[in-house]
Amino acid sequence: MAELKVTTEHLKRAAYLYVRQSTLRQVAEHGESTQRQYALRARAIASGWPIERIHVIDCDLGKSGSSTTAREGFQQLVSEVALGKAGIVMGLEVSRLARNSADWHRLIELCALTMTLILDEDGIYDPANFNDRLLLGLKGTMSEAELHILKARMRGGQLNKARRGELEMCPPVGLVYRNDRTLGLDPDAQVQNAIRLVFDTFERTESAVQTVRFFREQALLFPRRLRAGPNKGDLLWAPPNHARILQVLHNPRYAGAFVYGRTRTRYRPDGGSSVVRVAKADWQFVMPGMYQGYIDWERFEANQRRLADNARAFGGERRSGPAREGPALLQGRVVCGLCGERMGVRYSQEHSRIVPTYVCQANAVRRAGWTCQTVPGKLVDAAIAALMIELLTPMSLAVTLEVQRELEARAAETDAARRQHVERMRYEAEIARRRYMKVDPDNRLVADALEAEWNEKLRLHADAAEDYERRSKQQAAALNAETRRRILDLAEQLPRIWHDSRVDVRERKRIVRLLIDDVTLIKAEKITVHVRLSGGATRSLVLERPLPIAQIRKFKPELVAEVDRLLDYYCDREIAEILNQNGWRTSEAKPFNLKKIAFIRGAYKLASRYDRLRHCGMLTTREVAARFGIAKTTVQEWGRQGLIKQCYADSLNRGLWEIPSNTTILKGRGGRRSRKPRTTSITAQLSG
Repeated sequence: MAELKVTTEHLKRAAYLYVRQSTLRQVAEHGESTQRQYALRARAIASGWPIERIHVIDCDLGKSGSSTTAREGFQQLVSEVALGKAGIVMGLEVSRLARNSADWHRLIELCALTMTLILDEDGIYDPANFNDRLLLGLKGTMSEAELHILKARMRGGQLNKARRGELEMCPPVGLVYRNDRTLGLDPDAQVQNAIRLVFDTFERTESAVQTVRFFREQALLFPRRLRAGPNKGDLLWAPPNHARILQVLHNPRYAGAFVYGRTRTRYRPDGGSSVVRVAKADWQFVMPGMYQGYIDWERFEANQRRLADNARAFGGERRSGPAREGPALLQGRVVCGLCGERMGVRYSQEHSRIVPTYVCQANAVRRAGWTCQTVPGKLVDAAIAALMIELLTPMSLAVTLEVQRELEARAAETDAARRQHVERMRYEAEIARRRYMKVDPDNRLVADALEAEWNEKLRLHADAAEDYERRSKQQAAALNAETRRRILDLAEQLPRIWHDSRVDVRERKRIVRLLIDDVTLIKAEKITVHVRLSGGATRSLVLERPLPIAQIRKFKPELVAEVDRLLDYYCDREIAEILNQNGWRTSEAKPFNLKKIAFIRGAYKLASRYDRLRHCGMLTTREVAARFGIAKTTVQEWGRQGLIKQCYADSLNRGLWEIPSNTTILKGRGGRRSRKPRTTSITAQLSG
């Protein structure tokens, strides 16, 4: 009956045998299934196809049939069917052709349109025939259901082992499976020290970026175990990056916990897949304390809270973040008392220094409205600093001792890491030496390569030892007895330490974050500061609003009165010198000069020294010359002879003269004045 379905039209076209195994392991171990698939060529020959028109497509060996993605052989088969080149398509069973109903029914549809037969181990089917098509569809559905059953069976066994905490998963670097299949710490001491140093540094700096920066500044390496390739299982040491440190900090297995369900696989429409991280609350199985870890579970959870808090600095709410550069003491801790949103920081220049301003821009950014309020940070920070000193002074000694212990522990950690690196370099150099000593000296091709490798290992060991010695001396100098003594001596001098310019602003911010949860600001006629401490207690401060810049730069009334008084006796330049000598300064704490005095006269409408002398009757050079009928040079000559007194002179060569009332001058011939008989009083001539 099956042979009746094969017609001459079918035999004119080619026969295609599709061969597939799901995995490479099946190809290697299940050879009988592969031979059975190749044996279908005999069925085609028996049905009338010549051997030269039977094409075998076996390039999909080792590939899953759940999708057509990456199955070039199946795509080739579909193309040949669609082009009408195939008379029959052969496969041992439906599951060999496809495990997906959509792919299987698409192939059936194409075979029905092109009058192509389908052959499996049970017989030959014509997709154009309803009964055959119904049977093929049922077989495809059963094949897909079979795949689901197999996966569910394997998934059930996997979940059952995970429920007991016995499921073996690839461990991260620093953890290895022992001979009894229990998970434990890597026996390599350098690997253990590198992992512990990551957690200790993060606990100290509270920032993953700062942890990476510490490793790079100290020239420390971090291990990575190769998972594939010819060197699978080997350790590779390299400077860590930010993503690598985050992987370590987020991995609960370092806390000795068995965790299953941290990720999920999602399949995309193009056939690919992506791995999605699952929130901690949705992890399927979490079993703390299943094996020895580098940290405990409480410390792991504290690290996760710190990382989540730091991540908020880059989210939409920007609620917190690690302590960063910038003088704003309350960065990430300020709340707007008007709208309840977090306030940002804006920096500006004031008197050649950077000052912060706390700004609430939530309404402006999200709703295109107005800025709620801006509060000068220099006032608030100063008040908070005073509060910190008040809170910290009783425990300053304990804080200082803790700082000393932290410095010593940090130095010990980095010293151990460098010492272990030197030991590893020495061991690798010794291994290279042994290889070289075992080679035949006459085999120069091998001996030269081993000798070069030995020399390279010796050079790396020498560089590592030199770097270790140099950095050890630097740390010893930084932590000598004198340094310890100075730390203890400064224990009771916390206010001076707080205001010391050498103290990094981030250290001050970390102290603030330890004691303060948030600070709410309300700016009205006065600035109200509500401080919520970590223990739940609250403090409220009321600060005076800063004066407007116009009032700050406005000259004091007593200064204006002093300038007004001095103008009766001195010019602008002389007044500036007198004010500077008496300790007067401008609003910017700068000395006075000629332009400043001129500005004060103009702003407060004070008569100048010149106008005041004119008001007192002083004459200009031109007026003296006109009154006495003499030349201007004669007026200057009289001044040099002391007959008249010059009481004012400026840069424009303008002079004012004072003529004493008891002075007489002699009038000579030709209208010239001389000291001869015929005296005339100057005052008389002026009055006449």
